[in-house]
Amino acid sequence: MPGTTRRHAVLHRARPRVAVVSLSQGTRPDDLRRGLESVLAQQDVDLDVVCVGNGWEPTGLPDGVRALALPENVGIPAGRNAGAEAVEGDYVFFLDDDASVPSPTFLRDAIALFEHDPSLGLVQPQVVDPSGAANPTRWIPRIRKGRASDSSPVFSVWEGAVVLPMDVYRTVGGWGAPYFYAHEGIELAWRVWDAGRRTWYAGDLVAHHPAIDPARHREYYRLNARNRVWLARRNLPTVLQPLYVGSWAAIQVARWWRHPRRLATWFGGVREGWTTDCGPASTMGWLTIGRMTLAGRPPII
Repeated sequence: MPGTTRRHAVLHRARPRVAVVSLSQGTRPDDLRRGLESVLAQQDVDLDVVCVGNGWEPTGLPDGVRALALPENVGIPAGRNAGAEAVEGDYVFFLDDDASVPSPTFLRDAIALFEHDPSLGLVQPQVVDPSGAANPTRWIPRIRKGRASDSSPVFSVWEGAVVLPMDVYRTVGGWGAPYFYAHEGIELAWRVWDAGRRTWYAGDLVAHHPAIDPARHREYYRLNARNRVWLARRNLPTVLQPLYVGSWAAIQVARWWRHPRRLATWFGGVREGWTTDCGPASTMGWLTIGRMTLAGRPPII
């Protein structure tokens, strides 16, 4: 970690400056436009909005949104990072191309949380399927789920709609580009904690997103396992790495013991995670581990 961020609020402005990054492959134009229009409708903030085309030239964007075309699909975290380099603001808001925010004061309300509590380094809202479908419990990133409307510190995030002070985003090094897909939200949350801040689930803020099974992605099980190992290798002290991976191996066996092919794919991903390059490590300190443990979740599960 480059260093611990000072616990002070971002300079208060009557109209906070918010950088917004929307990542898309151009496959959901209606959802993309809905999300961008929900951002442009935000009140009492100044916006700098970019749509990143991940292997796609963004077209047909609403006025007020710039396009950034990447020549190839570099993966979700690297694509978000590219967008963050193209915008400026006191805060940065990452919004997936199939997500939107229903309240025109969403960003101002999120910023109010940071202004009220400078210990916060990241905010994730409650996620709701606007069609009325059941909301997956995985959208509540805590072990004891409780009510979706309850707020609390958390140690992972659903990545589709998150807000950070820009200085915190820069300090933690952005999203973990090597992951390509899956678990980059856990690393981001861990590194916010390691920067001396807290990651916060705000049950009183709402983002919209359809309830879609993440296993729809063809390589979900392999990447899920590989990235679990990479997460440990990139962030945890050596002694904790096998404990973290072992705890998740036990959880997956308990979940999928009736699905041997799924387990075989998962353990193949584990092997890949131990034998391939995971990119640069930034081992969290024991003080951070202690803070996370006292807050409710040691980083071994």
